[in-house]
Amino acid sequence: MNAETVMQELEALGKERTKKIYCSNGAQEPLFGVATGAMKPIFKQTGISQELAEQLYATGNYDAMYFAGIIADPSGMTEADYDRWMDDAYFYMLSDFVVAVTLAEADIAQQVADKWIAGGEDLRRSAGWSCYCWLLGSRKDAEFDTNKLAGMLELVKNTIHDAPERTRYSMNNFLYTVSISYAPLHEQAVATAKEVGPVEVGDVNGKSKYIHAYANIEKAMDKGQKIGFKRRHVRC
Repeated sequence: MNAETVMQELEALGKERTKKIYCSNGAQEPLFGVATGAMKPIFKQTGISQELAEQLYATGNYDAMYFAGIIADPSGMTEADYDRWMDDAYFYMLSDFVVAVTLAEADIAQQVADKWIAGGEDLRRSAGWSCYCWLLGSRKDAEFDTNKLAGMLELVKNTIHDAPERTRYSMNNFLYTVSISYAPLHEQAVATAKEVGPVEVGDVNGKSKYIHAYANIEKAMDKGQKIGFKRRHVRC
């Protein structure tokens, strides 16, 4: 399949209700409103194709950009490529669930995520923290530096309440993910989440709400969540 035929397939799968949901979360035209699960049959026809992924991502169409993340070759992208994708990731569903997810399957994931976390722009920082969540939830504990992650927990504790909004979401998720998926720091992550407490963010209607990693950790533990949980795949 080429970019034109993929776009035609995506347009045919678009639903107005799904489009409205995406727009309420920050998506902008152009987009069709394709449910992510509906994209799987197209992936069976395209397979992994970095060239096609680049063409689709460049369209600026949200659905095409999302599908580009599914078919991209993470190891075939350089740091500059990921930075370029982030330049066009105009809201969190692209930064955290397309670019960060794709990066999480690359060998250079941690070094790129570290750079983004150290930066000043909200969506890049959010993507960096999100990438670590995807990494911790899928890779063996031995691939991480425990001292480094412990330092990141301290950074979250000391800065989350003053961080930009999307970064607060991702930092909160980082606390939860470390506690559930990285066994060596489970207790420290739980203690940090408890100390951080509820974190104020805005919802899609512009009203304030609170997210609370510690409360979510407790719920997961009450349901019998196994510490050290790892998923088999990051991308769809």
